[in-house]
Amino acid sequence: MLKLDLDFRSDVPLTNQIVAQIQHQLADGVLHPGDQLPTVRALALELRINFNTVARAYRMLDEAGIISTQQGRGTFILERPAPEASERLRRESLEALAQRYLEEAARLGFSAQEAIESATKTEEKRKSS
Repeated sequence: MLKLDLDFRSDVPLTNQIVAQIQHQLADGVLHPGDQLPTVRALALELRINFNTVARAYRMLDEAGIISTQQGRGTFILERPAPEASERLRRESLEALAQRYLEEAARLGFSAQEAIESATKTEEKRKSS
C-alpha cells in the first residue's frame, strides 16, 4: 500500500515530494517490483491534490524507468533497477530528506549550521547508547 505524507508548507513542489517518497519506498524495500500503484485519479483524490500534479510525478517516475503505466491495466513498479540506479535513488531520497529537515529547522528559526550541529550531536548520542 502506497503511503505518502506531503508537506503543503514545504518549498519542495508536491510533484517532487511524490517522486522522492516513491523512490525512497522503493529503495527501502517498502515497494517491490510488480507492485501496483493507485491510479492518478485515485491518488490525487486520496492526497487531495490536483490530478495534474500526480500525473506529472508519474511521468517523471516513468521517464526514470521506475514505473510503467499500461493502458487499461494500471501503473506498476518495474523490476529493481541496477545497483548504480538504486544508489542514485537512495542518494536522491537522502537529499530530499535533508532538504525537508533544513526547511523545518529554518521554519523554527534555526540556521542550517545549528540544524547540522544538532543532527551531529543526536547521532553521537545514538552511537553511545
